[in-house]
Amino acid sequence: MKKIGVYTNNFSLYHDLLEVLKRRKIPYISLSSKKNISNKIGVIITSHDELHNIKLKKVIAADIYDNLDQVVDIAIQTIVGKDLYSRLIIGIDPGEKPGIALIADDIILKKTNVNSPEIILESIKRYLKEYPSISTLIRIGDGSLIHRNRIINLLIDLDIPIEIVNEKKTTITQNKGRYNKDSEAAAAIALINGIKVQKMQPIKITRGDIKRIQEESRKITEGKFSISEKTAMSVLKGNINLLDAIESDRLYKKPKHL
Repeated sequence: MKKIGVYTNNFSLYHDLLEVLKRRKIPYISLSSKKNISNKIGVIITSHDELHNIKLKKVIAADIYDNLDQVVDIAIQTIVGKDLYSRLIIGIDPGEKPGIALIADDIILKKTNVNSPEIILESIKRYLKEYPSISTLIRIGDGSLIHRNRIINLLIDLDIPIEIVNEKKTTITQNKGRYNKDSEAAAAIALINGIKVQKMQPIKITRGDIKRIQEESRKITEGKFSISEKTAMSVLKGNINLLDAIESDRLYKKPKHL
């Protein structure tokens, strides 16, 4: 497959682009000149100001998009050159920062993480537009029960088949970083048949779950503060993130001066 070329005199944009490409382990060629472009390059990422200076049909202006991950996704899609895939499988490794992988017609298009289960819905809606397919399937790991069910309940209205996959069948190298492990697990999950989900899933919160979130709040505040059980419940249900919950409880419990 051809590579992504990066050409820009905008140092900040150049630095940020390379950071994304390296993080996602996507091969690229850094260009010092817009002349004599190698035929190994399938698309060039540049800035909007420099866009018209490059004599190549496939050029992307990075700074007109919402984020650079989206730019890289579009670049890969441009290189692959498919307007419609036969089958798209979305793998999800559930957790506080879920991993996501997209595999279309046996090609791994994307491996990434999002910052919370609630962000997944908008991310997947965007992926469905970027990678249109005749058929789509979502597969999610069976671990992290509360996060898993929150994600399923968010996605079920998309009217896309969802399967729950046995994560014990996936083997991920332990020396990978947390970010890579989650996205690698998502890719492994995408390749395994699971059990079809028929309905919304219950969110069952145990005393142990509440205590775990309270303990996390104590660690974040270095033992100075712990959120209430009620607030911990809201965190577990996805109504508020932990950092905002800590700040909210702190303000509520702060002594009021007369």
